[in-house]
Amino acid sequence: MVFSEVFWTGVYTAGVGVILAVMNQCYKSKCREIDVCCIKIIRDVGIEEHLDKPATITTSPKRNEHKSEQFDI
Repeated sequence: MVFSEVFWTGVYTAGVGVILAVMNQCYKSKCREIDVCCIKIIRDVGIEEHLDKPATITTSPKRNEHKSEQFDI
C-alpha cells in the first residue's frame, strides 16, 4: 500500500509539532538537573529566569497630555 504525500506531510508536521511542544516544556521547566535514560543535563536556570522577566518600559510625560484626542473610525 502506497501512502500519499498528504499523509506523510501530516505525519511529519505532527512529529515536528510534538518535538517543539516537548522542547517548549523543557525550556519552561525550571529544574536544574534533568536525567532521561542515559542523558544527564545540568543547566543554570538563573540566567533563564533573568531573561524571561518582562521588560519594564518607562515613558516620559507628553507635552500636551491634558488634551484628549478623538479619532473617527
